[in-house]
Amino acid sequence: MSGVRVMVVDDHPMWREGVARDLAEAGHQVVASCGEGRQAIRVVAAARPDVVVLDLQLPDISGVEVIRGLRAAWPQVRVLMLSASGEQQGVLDAVKAGATGYLLKSAALAEFLAAVRRTAAGEPVFTPGLAGLVLGEYRRLAAVDEEAPTSADGAAPRLTERETEVLRLVAKGMSYKQIAARLGLAHRTVQNHVQNTLGKLQLHNRVELTRYAIERGLDD
Repeated sequence: MSGVRVMVVDDHPMWREGVARDLAEAGHQVVASCGEGRQAIRVVAAARPDVVVLDLQLPDISGVEVIRGLRAAWPQVRVLMLSASGEQQGVLDAVKAGATGYLLKSAALAEFLAAVRRTAAGEPVFTPGLAGLVLGEYRRLAAVDEEAPTSADGAAPRLTERETEVLRLVAKGMSYKQIAARLGLAHRTVQNHVQNTLGKLQLHNRVELTRYAIERGLDD
């Protein structure tokens, strides 16, 4: 994917400008740049970004409040946290609030640019080590929340054999590209299976889909 529309939210001007420059040089469109959370929430609907690159620590309101505000103002937006902190509770709070991914600022440029593309595609992206933390939290939540989505008539949603196969690989944290290679499918075909599965399960993104799969032991 190229030409992703990105909004950068960080209170350090030099860092913010550097990220914006790297994104532009990679062929992405930086549609807004903000230093405060409330400002980002005010402009997001007009800017219409595909991805917001967001610092967790902002001077006016918390990153979690910003995520909720962004998603309320522009529901289709995807949020990639880019933070100096890998503190566990901060990561989990961000994901629960609706962040698609969480990357440390120490990440290499190539890793960051790949994370932006993957986030735009709806794939959960985490700095190595944080993915296990998030999956572990999903398992903990699954132990106290076993209610499954159902279809309109009250029956459990039925997935095809291929959809279930793709879902198992999603639960293992594999990217669309990796799943396509594993199953010998086109990248677009994998995306279509995931979208169909999201619709059947009444879920909104791959983070929720991963939790659903783990709750049902599909990551074993």
